[in-house]
Amino acid sequence: MTWHCPYRLIAAAAALVAVVWAPANADHRGRPAMNEVQVIGTHNSYKRETTPAEQAKYDELISTPGDYAQFLAYSHASVANQLQRQKARGLELDLWPDPQGGLYAYPLVRQALGLGPLPDAEWSQPGTKIIHIADLDYNSNCILFVSCLQQIRGWSEAHPRHLPVLIMLEFKQSDPRVVAGGGVNAPPWNAAALEAVEAEIRSVFRDPDMITPDDVRRRDQTLEQSVLRYGWPSLDDARGKVVFLMDNDPGPIRDAYTAGHPNLEGRAIFTNSRPGLQDAAFIKRNEPRDANTAQIQDLVRKGYLIRTRSDVPLTTILENDTAQLEAALASGAQLISTDFPEIGMSARYDRDFVAEFLGGRTWRCNPVSAPRGCRRETLER
Repeated sequence: MTWHCPYRLIAAAAALVAVVWAPANADHRGRPAMNEVQVIGTHNSYKRETTPAEQAKYDELISTPGDYAQFLAYSHASVANQLQRQKARGLELDLWPDPQGGLYAYPLVRQALGLGPLPDAEWSQPGTKIIHIADLDYNSNCILFVSCLQQIRGWSEAHPRHLPVLIMLEFKQSDPRVVAGGGVNAPPWNAAALEAVEAEIRSVFRDPDMITPDDVRRRDQTLEQSVLRYGWPSLDDARGKVVFLMDNDPGPIRDAYTAGHPNLEGRAIFTNSRPGLQDAAFIKRNEPRDANTAQIQDLVRKGYLIRTRSDVPLTTILENDTAQLEAALASGAQLISTDFPEIGMSARYDRDFVAEFLGGRTWRCNPVSAPRGCRRETLER
């Protein structure tokens, strides 16, 4: 017998165990800051599945039969439809540098199948590309990073009172095994490549369209000190704006991005950092279960912006496991990322899994940090 667990039951249970706590800088008249809201967003928001023949060739090239079907067989609607129809208020885009254009236009899988280069002209244009795994899993609902941003801005301009959209950016690099097999060796994410991404963001979004580290940091304070002592902008000030968040863990890419900008001065993207570091405002904690639930709650109470995940494709769905979802809800992480934001997306696997809040909603007052008097119906109208 197959057990189905619609999320509405889970949301009700999670609401009972969530810890309510109001930070020192909360507005007790019920008007929250932008970090005192919890939203559902999508993971790998651009991803579309390749054809069955391409999936089979992927498995053959990596010498793991069934790998695509087990881990990669999920697809998302267009970015505009995620924002409008699915009400997602978080997105994730995987970035690959392509300064000359055409670098990823003829993936290894298609070469092996004799299919020819990818037909969309955007693959040949210069500019950062949006790809899951270069050469192997490359179908995307928007190809150029700038094109994705333009879709987001177009929707945002048509809905100027929307909750801030949290946009995760992962700076991807080639797998050495793929390169050894004849795949693309992507250029490094050095200072020049990161500046190119910064310029692409600012070619679409002006400073007033974004919440940036400069909007959070106080004079003579580090970014972390500013967040912990003074908090984030009010939700009213953040409406209609986007927030860019670096997915990559602290390491060489973060170091290159913060070089000369230790508090992210003048930068458009909040780095994924760690408590105690100058640039610590946003922290990624993908695993919300077990001891991590309380750890995330503590970080949220202190004032950090946190991202976690409610599911992992496709293990969560195939195993009918809702523990990660329940923990994500209770954690208070402001951004919960899912591959199943709408009822029916998991039906192909004979499941009814969906990540949503009670009543099919995708935002609510944060169960850990929202001020008393916060009302969900006033968050976005």
